[in-house]
Formats: sequence, C-alpha cells, structure tokens
Amino acid sequence: MAKAKRHTPDDETPKDEGGSKKSRKSPRRFRASTVVYNLLAVLVWCMIIAGVPLAFFALDLPTVDEAVLTRRPNIRLFDATGWEIANFGDIYGASVNLKTLPSYVPAAVVSVEDRRFYSHPGVDIRGLARAFVQDIKAGARVQGGSTITQQVAKNLFLTPDRTIARKVKEALLAVKLERMFTKDEILSLYMNRVYFGNGIYGFEAASERFFNRPAKDLTIFQSAVLAGLLKAPSHYNPVREPDRAKERARVVLKTMVETQAITPEQSTAALNSADHALKAVANPTSTGRYFADWVLSQVDSYIGAVDRDVIVKTTLDGRLQAQAETVLAKHLDASGEKLNVGQGAVVVLGTDGAVRAMVGGRDYGDSQFNRATQALRQPGSAFKPFVYLAGVEAGYRADDMITDAPLKIGKWKPQNFTNTYEGPVTYETAFAKSLNTAAVRVAQHVGINAVINVAHRLGIAEKLQPDLSLSLGSGEVTLLELAGAYTPFANGGQAVLPYAIESITDRDGKQLYVRAGGGLGQVIAPEPLAVMNHMMTQVIARGTGTAAAFGYPAGGKTGTSSDFRDAWFMGFTADYVTGVWVGNDSGAYMKKVTGGGLPAQVWRAVMIAAHVGHMPRDLPGTTVEAPPEDLISRFWQALTGN
Repeated sequence: MAKAKRHTPDDETPKDEGGSKKSRKSPRRFRASTVVYNLLAVLVWCMIIAGVPLAFFALDLPTVDEAVLTRRPNIRLFDATGWEIANFGDIYGASVNLKTLPSYVPAAVVSVEDRRFYSHPGVDIRGLARAFVQDIKAGARVQGGSTITQQVAKNLFLTPDRTIARKVKEALLAVKLERMFTKDEILSLYMNRVYFGNGIYGFEAASERFFNRPAKDLTIFQSAVLAGLLKAPSHYNPVREPDRAKERARVVLKTMVETQAITPEQSTAALNSADHALKAVANPTSTGRYFADWVLSQVDSYIGAVDRDVIVKTTLDGRLQAQAETVLAKHLDASGEKLNVGQGAVVVLGTDGAVRAMVGGRDYGDSQFNRATQALRQPGSAFKPFVYLAGVEAGYRADDMITDAPLKIGKWKPQNFTNTYEGPVTYETAFAKSLNTAAVRVAQHVGINAVINVAHRLGIAEKLQPDLSLSLGSGEVTLLELAGAYTPFANGGQAVLPYAIESITDRDGKQLYVRAGGGLGQVIAPEPLAVMNHMMTQVIARGTGTAAAFGYPAGGKTGTSSDFRDAWFMGFTADYVTGVWVGNDSGAYMKKVTGGGLPAQVWRAVMIAAHVGHMPRDLPGTTVEAPPEDLISRFWQALTGN
C-alpha cells in the first residue's frame, strides 16, 4: 500500500486551475491566530514548569484554622473624671456585619480597593497586568495588584515580608479562601481587620474613633473618607490632614459613581457635606501626653506584663492639665526668645501626692523628653527648705539672728545673688530673701548630713553629695521628686510618693489593681512645720517670690542655679503643691531669669486655675487672714477674659 504523501504547509495551500498557488486571503488573521496559539503554548508550558514549585508552596500553606489574630493589648487611660486622655496599643471595635451596614459603606471599599472583587476568583489577573504596566511606565512600584482576598490572606496567615514566596502563598491562599467563604464573608473579614493607622483596626473602631458613631450610621462622605484612608493612613488622616482626606474622598466618590454604587447626585451632595463632616471629626484630647507616657511606663509594675486590654483610671485633672499646658506655652511664647528660655515644665500634686497635672515640656510634638520626670537639674535655692528645716529641728526659730556676711570655706567663697550683704538678720528674713551665706552657715551649724537626711526623709530620692555647696542647691533633682518633697509642708507633715494610677481593670471589668495605700507617715513634727510654713509664706509676702502671690494662703521658695541655667518656683496651698522649672535642655544660660520671675509668674497662673471653686484654707500650723471668697474668680477672669 502506497504511503500517503506528506504535505508541507505550502502543499496545503489552495491552488488555482493553472496550478499556481492562490494568494492568502487573510494574512493578518493568520498572524493573529499564530500569536494566540504561541501565547497559549507558552502559558501551558509555564503551568507545567510552575507546577512543581506551586505544589511545593501549596504543601506549606497554613490551614484556615491556623489563623492567629495577634495584636498588641490596648491600654486606655482616663482622667479622674472619666475623660479618655490616651489610648495605646491596637484598637479593635466590634465586628461589623455587611447586612447591618448601608450598602454604600462596603461599596466605598470595593470601588477603590478592588472594583472587580465580586467577579475575580481571588486573584485579579487584569489588575496585576495593569499594575505591572503602570510600574513599567513609572520605573518604580506605583500601583498594587493585590485583591481584597489576597490582603485578607496576608493579614490573617502570612508575614508582611515582601518576598516571591510570600506572594505566591498569598495568591494560593486567596484562591483557597474564595472556595471556602462567600464574597460577603471575605469582605467582612477584610473590613473588620483592615488597618487605619494609630493602632486602629476595623471599620467599627475607625468609625467610632474618627466620627464618634457606629459604622452603621456612617454617611456616604464619611464612608468615602474611611475607604480612602486605607491607601495611606498617615497621609490621609482626617484629624491631621483634613484637606488631603477630602481630596482622597473625592477620588473614592468618583469611583463609586463609576461602579454605580451611588449616583452623581449623591456624590455631589456628599462633597457638599465635606467641610462640615471634617470639622466634626473627633479629635481626641492632645493634652497630657507627657503624663500618659509616664503612666504607661508604670502599668507593668502594677499588674505584670499586659496580656489583655486594660483600662487605667488616673489621678489627672483634665481641665487643670489643659490650663497648665496653655499657661506654660503662653508665657514661653511671650518671653522665651527675649529671655533665652527654650523649655519649661510644670507639676501639680494633690496634698496626698496624686498628680493632677504634668507638663513635661513646651511641645510634645517637638520633643517627647519629659522634663518633669526625666531631667535632673540643680534646684538652687529651691533646696533651702530642707536646710532651714534641719536648722529648725536643731533649735533655730524664726526670730533668731543669723549673720549674712562674706564667707570663705577652703577655696570656696559663697556669695549672695546681689553680691551685697545685710549683716545680722532674722532666720525668717534670711530665708525669705534667700541669702546664700546665711544658708551655708545654717548647714555648717547642723551638719550637711543632717540636711541630706531631711531631704531624703521628705522625698528626695537622688543621691546627694555631703558638700556644703549642697545647701545652695548644687545637687540634682527632678521636678516631680522636688514637688513630692514639698508636699509634707502642705498636708501637715506627711511624706508621700507622687502617684498617678487609681485603678486598673480589664475590658470585662475585672479589677486588676486598686490603690489602697496612704502616705508614708509623719516626717515633720507639728512645731517645726508651723515655723517652716510661716517662713515660706513670707517668701511670697515680702521675699523673692512676691510675683507668685495670688491672694490665697500660700508658701513657697524660689530657686536659681549658677549662671542662670535653671530657674524654679516651688510652692503650695492647703489644696495643691505646684512646681515650675524653666531653662534650656542644653544647659545654656538664660538672660538673668530667676525663680522669682518667669517661674513665679507661671506658678501664679497655674494656681489660680487650680483653685477655681476652692475656698481659701490656712496652711498647716499657720493662721492667715483669708482673702475674699470671690478672689480666684476675679483673678481667673482677668487672666482669661471669661
């Protein structure tokens, strides 16, 4: 049997009656079909070649049951009145159900994040191709191709590492998730886990945080803001960047119109509401940030490692905190540049040691270093109450005479601030006028170790060198511990440890800690206390602290370190103890700023704010004529104009 003739492609070409080959009628169609054929062949071979590694990656895929929803415990801080002052860790709201949301809420997410979500199988080939083309054109990665399902797979099961292996696993898991869950279930997972910045996860938490309402009550514009935030949470944050948030929401609304999720008219109406909606964005208090950081650093010491969401009730007076921050900033803005004062700090304590206000610096945004708790500075003459108390305990009385005259101890020649001397003066006058040579003579008489013992007994924790220069404040202390050490003068002689936490509970209300302790016991006997408090009232009445007078019974002491590096005013009433420090972080000299100047002025304004609503009370051991009951109200009106 004859073999069939093997034809070549040319042999199969139709010929005309004369035997010549006919010309091709559709060469373009032939070439197109060939390209398609070749592409399909390449795709098949790629699938065959990729089969082995894909199988390898598939073997290593986690199961859906292995999803670990790890997050940082959330720590919420509240002031004494129940106002939230800070929120640390990850914030999760209740899970949202698509059925309970207006249709435009999930539509806003789908339209801008993955508009073919309901049609692709978990991986969007068209989206990947588009992203690839855009990246090639830009010469950089400018557009992502991950679908919502892929993001769910990554967030629930995988690490954020940007490797080929992780991307392959992400795609395989996305396909797997699509087979196991409905589209709405996947979208719900995404909306409940997606990150909005600042530790906020999920639409419910974001809606409560930014708009103070549940997600089911979001407007179209608010939905567009939240959906737009997902691209770059910090860049489009509606609190800090309202203009960017508005423009991003405009893009989202445009895509919602294109996908027919809303009408053009609804988009226009939503944009018309933009300014009002953004003005109403909930801006959590920005006060008390130094205090909040300080409290956060202590939580572990109260309840151990934080392994759950907790609520911390603090001692802070939010109203007073805001006013103290305003007062310090106002005075530094007005005088700081002229006086070469760059920084300041304020602490207000209750007479039991409760921290009612803490300002750790001029601007938390510029520097998070807490100058109230972390900065060790020389207190200057603000240390002298410990010297004079040691003297009173050794037998000195307010009307005893002491010499103010030049003094030489070895090579050291202590001098008065004015470089003048008053000769014999009373103990009370020497203290009120802050005469340095008199203070050194007291320390010489009682012994410097007696002074150190008094300082430690009242609350100074720092190690103090047994040198006579200590009597003039050459040691270093923090503002908080110095305020704590002044507190026994205000409360009848009881030592305290400044504290900030009243209680800690978990999210279910279980009590993990509640403050039950009191003071540390009597550290100043009644008679020496009465003498010291009388003398400290004279500092404000006729001494170096007259600028601090605000009409209420109060005592205090000024302090200025050498070369005007630090200036302090420490003082108290029967209700509050307040300390103020100003200076420069670098230790640079100020322009002759003393404790009786700028610090005393800040102290006075803070104390006026603190005493609104408080009746005047005598200091322990003293009797001072009470000022008119409405004095504080009149002072406050003069300061604020209200």
